[in-house]
Amino acid sequence: QLQASGGGLVQAGGSLRLSCAASGRTFSNYYMGWFRQVPGKRRELVATMTQSGSTTYYEDSVKGRFTISRDNAKNTVYLQMNSLKPEDTAVYYCTADSSLSAVILGRGGSWGQGTLVTVSS
Repeated sequence: QLQASGGGLVQAGGSLRLSCAASGRTFSNYYMGWFRQVPGKRRELVATMTQSGSTTYYEDSVKGRFTISRDNAKNTVYLQMNSLKPEDTAVYYCTADSSLSAVILGRGGSWGQGTLVTVSS
C-alpha cells in the first residue's frame, strides 16, 4: 500500500514536498513514480526513480524545478517541488512496480490515493 501526503495550497513561486510511504512490501525492490492529473485530462507522468535512486526521469515541464528522491530505510519516496506554477495544480499520485515500463506507462501495480496541490497566481 502507498500513502501519499504533503499537498496543499501554495502561491506561485513557492515550494512543497510530497511524500509517499509504502507498507507491506520490500520497498527497495520497486521502481517509483509520481503522476499528476487535472480533472478532465489524462494522468501525466511527472518523475520516476530506479530502485537504488541512481537514475531518474523528469517530464520536461518540471525539469530543474522538481526533484524525486527516496529513502529506502524509511520506505518513502519524495517529490520536492520548487518554483511552483499555477499549471502545476493537480492531484499528484505515487506509484510503484517492479517493472520500470509499468511505472512509466501508468500501469504500476500500486497507487497512492492522491494528494491535491493547488498553486495560486
